[in-house]
Amino acid sequence: MLVWQVVGVAPREMAAPLSDLGLVTTSTRSGTSAPRGRAAAPGRASGEGDAPGQDGAARPLVVSGAIAASAVTVTGLVIMTLLVLAGWIAAPHSGLGLTGVLRTATDLWLAAHHVGFTLKGAGRIGMLPLGLVLIPGALLWRAGRWVVRTGEVTKPAELGFSVLALAAPYAAVCGALALASSSPLASPSLPEAVLAGFLLAVCAGGLGAARALAPWGRLAQLMPPRSRSLVLGSAGALAVLAAGGAIMAGASLAMHMGEYRALNASLAPGLVGGALLLLAQLAYVPNAVGWAVCYSLGPGFAFGTATVVAPTGAALGPLPIFPMLAALPASSAAVPGWASAGMLALPYLAGVLGGILVARAAPTPVAEVAPLWGFASGVVTGCVTGVLAAFSGGPLGSGRLAAVGPSGWQAAVVATLEVGVSAAVAAGIANWLRLRRDPVLAAARASRTTGDRGRFPGLAGRAEDTSHQIYLDPWAGEHAGDPEERPPLGPSVLP
Repeated sequence: MLVWQVVGVAPREMAAPLSDLGLVTTSTRSGTSAPRGRAAAPGRASGEGDAPGQDGAARPLVVSGAIAASAVTVTGLVIMTLLVLAGWIAAPHSGLGLTGVLRTATDLWLAAHHVGFTLKGAGRIGMLPLGLVLIPGALLWRAGRWVVRTGEVTKPAELGFSVLALAAPYAAVCGALALASSSPLASPSLPEAVLAGFLLAVCAGGLGAARALAPWGRLAQLMPPRSRSLVLGSAGALAVLAAGGAIMAGASLAMHMGEYRALNASLAPGLVGGALLLLAQLAYVPNAVGWAVCYSLGPGFAFGTATVVAPTGAALGPLPIFPMLAALPASSAAVPGWASAGMLALPYLAGVLGGILVARAAPTPVAEVAPLWGFASGVVTGCVTGVLAAFSGGPLGSGRLAAVGPSGWQAAVVATLEVGVSAAVAAGIANWLRLRRDPVLAAARASRTTGDRGRFPGLAGRAEDTSHQIYLDPWAGEHAGDPEERPPLGPSVLP
């Protein structure tokens, strides 16, 4: 493994899996590397007889990153332009020309990065669909894989350079789009465009680049066992929260299907407009799941100033005519008691699963430490939940709908406490049961206890000998002959 990290050559047992992924397993700095997917024939140089462009020379990462960033942007703009064109054709009297179509498509592409914008006469718009993030995320995933393969990156240490080569130009392109799409009617936020583009490219592109370098199982083995257990425990807890939130949101919508159909009929969108409206509602499904998770946590969410939707009650004002909003509960009295109990138990169930995964992934012979790592996985889960809760909401103008969605810090604090405490208890119990069944861990714990006894001999004596002990006075015979020679006892001996 050390030779592979130094010279870039994979061990023999790892050569087959890497060749299946189409990776170059020779050093990127070597001038005699074989072309991708082929091995150099014995007795000749690896580049002889190859077609042009197949000489094995790696493209610089800076060039690959710039090409990939441009390709992702062009592809995304084409997708958004087709959607806007469909709406423009369905509503020809909207007043948009072709220039307006392109500008709207650019704004929609930036909104897919969760970039807020300001509308003239309305205020700031930040309540954006999280489902749109999947489009640039998937494209950046593919771009990260492409940069690693074309740049012939073979070492984990070089992975950061390939991600940075993609993220830096992509952030610059997003900033340029924000400047180009600004108009007196709508203006995207330039700082958010640059920052969101960079972070999304780092996350999605980095995951794609890592997956192109090696399978997930091998990448997980590079992590320390304790860090890997935290990732697994947090991922399991988040999966339970997401699944429970999706069930809750779907059940609420099913219970209010009559109101949903009435709102959809009142809009009369037509065939093309109905399809676009359905796509818009699907894009807001992740937001609804995040709101349902915050509802189960307890703080709930708001849809306007002086409003709240929580297990303790619901107080809503007038809502926009959007069919998906029919799923909002008008009051908590309509929810059955057993359903309320299940919703409130969701974060604790997530913590139990997370704690069990932490204990199974990295059991420890120190039984007192396992609950601490379980609580640590709850802290990670709470932080991720808070970030997702903050991104699932946002303002819809500067009026009454300036506060929409859950509070990020409240969701983070409550999720940390509820998930963390249950994960700590579950991790402690699961680790204790593992200690009783696993002889290796039991021997490690016994050796640790023996080492403590060696450092503290008194502790070993008390643990090994439970009988009565008789203490002898070594000076007892000095005054045993004459009672008068014995030293006086009592207060008279005091000075």
